[in-house]
Parts: sequence; structure tokens; C-alpha cells
Amino acid sequence: MTMEANMVMPIPEGYRTLTPILVFKDARRALDFYKQAFGAKELLVMPGPGGKGVMHAEIEIGDCRVMLGEEHPGEELRSAETMKGSPVGFYLRVSNVDTAYRRAVNAGAKASELVEEKFWGDRAGQVKDPFGYSWWIGTHVKDVSPEELKKGAEESMRGMASRA
Repeated sequence: MTMEANMVMPIPEGYRTLTPILVFKDARRALDFYKQAFGAKELLVMPGPGGKGVMHAEIEIGDCRVMLGEEHPGEELRSAETMKGSPVGFYLRVSNVDTAYRRAVNAGAKASELVEEKFWGDRAGQVKDPFGYSWWIGTHVKDVSPEELKKGAEESMRGMASRA
């Protein structure tokens, strides 16, 4: 064997530098939801102890992999359901936001913010999945200059302050 044949890639093919790991009470239900809502491809499912539940799974949404599994006693990771919310969210870029947003809502996501043109140049909306994670879904429709972005952000912040 040559030296090249033994080289292992530090980031395996199909992975990115950063891979999110999501935790659920019922990972099988989450897998099914993400396939229906976001067109996720199921790549790997490893059952939990005694064949119950899902210890580890991997899906692909667009060109990104996501790892997921279930809560386990003694582990520090907890589901958004257990935590009654999540400090993280996701931004899913798609070619047709209106279709993708409807698909997610039809699959059981709750509409949080309706799809509309955003100051940063995307047409986007936000949904909350049945497990407590928030997903922005957007399509880039306009390139904005740094000046336009700053002005849009300031206007948005003023609007938020007036609603508070």
C-alpha cells in the first residue's frame, strides 16, 4: 500500500466542518417529521439499547448533515422539549421559500412568522417544529449593500422596540 492509500480525510466525505447534533425524546418521530417537512434523507439509524429508540442517526437536508438521537440518562444533552424551548435555531436556504414553508406547516410545524421580504435580501418566514426547534426558511431574492443592510436593521430594531 502506498502512503496515499492510507490517508484518512480529517473531515469525511459528505460532512462539513460543523455538524449540528439535535436531541429528542422520540428521535424516530423527528426523523419522520424532517423527511416530510424538509425533504431530509435518512442516512443512518442506530437503535438504542435493546433495540429501543434511536441512539444515533444522521440525515441530510440539502447539502448539510445533521446528527440526532434521543436523551439518555447520564448524558448532558437534553431535548428542546425537556428544556421547554431551545437557545438554537436553524436557517434553511431553499430555492422556493413559499413552497418549503407550506410543506413544513403541512407536516406539522407551527407558523411563527409568515413569509415576507426581509431587509437582508431574503424572502423568509419562521416555523417551530413539533419538538421545540425554530427554523427560518428563506430564499435569497436581492443583494443588499452594507448601507441598505444597516438601514434595514435599524428600522427593524425601532419596530421591535415600539412593540415591546
